[in-house]
Formats: sequence, structure tokens, C-alpha cells
Amino acid sequence: GLIMKKSTRRATALIGVIFGEKGTGKTKQILEMANKSVLTAKGNTIFIDDDTSYIYDLSRKARFINASDYGISTPKMLYGFLCGLAASDFDLETIYIDGLLSIIGHELDNLEGLFDDLKKFSEKNSLSVIMSITGSKETVPAYMKEYLL
Repeated sequence: GLIMKKSTRRATALIGVIFGEKGTGKTKQILEMANKSVLTAKGNTIFIDDDTSYIYDLSRKARFINASDYGISTPKMLYGFLCGLAASDFDLETIYIDGLLSIIGHELDNLEGLFDDLKKFSEKNSLSVIMSITGSKETVPAYMKEYLL
């Protein structure tokens, strides 16, 4: 019969958002989270940014992807791209996305659909998606409050 490879991935799926004003250290925080998580990760870690200025601050155990190399410019494109990453890597455990809004160029208020999709995606693939988002605490949309880290 067919022998199924038991996935080494942990079963917890998390959508997390590091939220704050510009210049409050979100990138530093998400890089530290990524670098710390690869030390104990059983699966693979991907870090997506829209420029390469932090590529040398990221652990070599994580895979760095420059979103602008792939022309990702809308929530749907980002979602499709993440699905492709998960489809090609069954050991993918965590995806970090630095500067979500600058990658997809959308307002927070219009992203509830993306977050619903990400939540289903995360659960279906048993992986976590952690994002940094720039904005002021007063403007956090209601749908996003449950994801704040």
C-alpha cells in the first residue's frame, strides 16, 4: 500500500499581527520572532518582505523572499502566492510577512476578506502566518483585534 509520510509540522495554526506606527520597531520585532522560531522549528520558515534591506539580519535557516520580485500587488495575488508556497513545501511551518500593507497596497478596512482567507489557509495547512502592519492603534479594524500579538 501507499505509505504516507507523517508530517513533522505542529498542529497549531496561528494568524498574528504585529501592529504599530511607523518607526516603532515592528520590523525588528518580526525579524527577532522569525530568528527565534527557526531555532525550535521542526518545519520550514519563510520571511517575505518587499525589499532586501533586512536580508542579512535574518537567520540563514529561514528562506527570504522579496515580494517585489514576484509582482505581488493585491491581496488576491498575495493569497495565491502563499498557497503556491504551501503547495510546494509540505514542511512549511511559519510564514512571516513584513510590511503587509506596503506589499499589497491596500487599506486595512478592505482586508477582512484576506484575513478570513488566511485563517482558513492557516488551519487547512497547519501553519502560521505572522505579519507586521503599520497603523495607529486607534484605527485597528474590529476584525483584526483577535489577531493582534
